[in-house]
Amino acid sequence: MPIPLADRVIPLAFDPGITPAGGGLPGLSVLKNVVNSINMFGIIAVVGALAVSLGVWAWGHHTGGHQAEANGKKGALVSAGAALGLGAANGIVAFFSALGSQVH
Repeated sequence: MPIPLADRVIPLAFDPGITPAGGGLPGLSVLKNVVNSINMFGIIAVVGALAVSLGVWAWGHHTGGHQAEANGKKGALVSAGAALGLGAANGIVAFFSALGSQVH
């Protein structure tokens, strides 16, 4: 007599019981400081990129350089998007981590 499919699949659904825990490994605070520093470096770089892009946009507008003006606009938009992403990185990861922990 063949074994029903449900009886064969149920043993495969095993919960390993793994959850994120702080303090499990040494150096966690150092890693957090490194990531915070990388994020700050990225934000400072975006401020510089935004300033250059706005300057190119203004220069292109006042000299009639339509290509420079368009590139300045694109740079300003990309810089704003990068600033949004860098500022929201922690919240985005926390949101999707909480969402992922609800999957059973």
